[in-house]
Amino acid sequence: MKKINYSIVDVFSQGKYTGNQLAVFKNAGNLSDEEMQQIAKELNYSETTFILSNVKNNGGYDVRIFTPNEEVPFAGHPTLGTAYIIQNEILAEPTDKLKLNFKAGQIPVSFDHQEEVIWMKQNEPTFGQVLEADKVAEVLNIDKEYINVKYPIQEVSTGLPVIIVPLTSLEAVKKVKINKEKYFELIEYREAKAILVFSPEAYHPENDLNVRDFGDYYGIPEDAATGSSNGCLAGYLLKYRFFEKNEIDLRVEQGYEMNRASLLFLKASDADGKISVFVGGRVEKIAQGEWFL
Repeated sequence: MKKINYSIVDVFSQGKYTGNQLAVFKNAGNLSDEEMQQIAKELNYSETTFILSNVKNNGGYDVRIFTPNEEVPFAGHPTLGTAYIIQNEILAEPTDKLKLNFKAGQIPVSFDHQEEVIWMKQNEPTFGQVLEADKVAEVLNIDKEYINVKYPIQEVSTGLPVIIVPLTSLEAVKKVKINKEKYFELIEYREAKAILVFSPEAYHPENDLNVRDFGDYYGIPEDAATGSSNGCLAGYLLKYRFFEKNEIDLRVEQGYEMNRASLLFLKASDADGKISVFVGGRVEKIAQGEWFL
């Protein structure tokens, strides 16, 4: 019987049992695609990662990411959680920086040891199709008046596309209840399969935004904390000068409607149209064990 070691962490955590759960498997290069997918389905976390080798390749560690339904080229909380495991369980000495190799490209990660925050630099955002508010309101099961039409509903990607929807208030965010039939109609021919809604009102006054993220296509009806989508949001906020600045430093809360309170840090800047995006958060280790194959 084959065995493989794994750890479970909470990412974008505010303490144990908050944030987004992640299982990380080490030295997983001998697993088949089917085995990785079966493991991710069995765990049923929003994502599960597989570090293919404890040895660097091209200056970084090769990592694959699976949702319960399929492999994805990049995702945010898996980046931070996997980097935490590499730092604490694979490296002989602590480091300030490392790189992870994903299908979407190589992602640099840095460690703020004093604040206990891990940061990733995401790919430069790209901006896709603008969507009609009427259609999106039907998907979200809310009145169109709850959508902030001063800003576009748009597909954005830093490696994994998402549809960004600006809402008017926290009340609007709370009202969202995805119409699955309309949702699957909307995404059928789009690269973006997830929808992020956000509001400038938050549950806690020290936070700048409240966010919810929906991705039933991936087997994730709602996500507790979504680093990739929030990186896309950071780029969107800068492009449209949502805060009337060319640089942002934000605290974003997510997962409150799921009782998985999460906290993400977003930093981004726009220099002559080139947007740089950083997403950070804290990671808490929960468990470790052996998986039998």
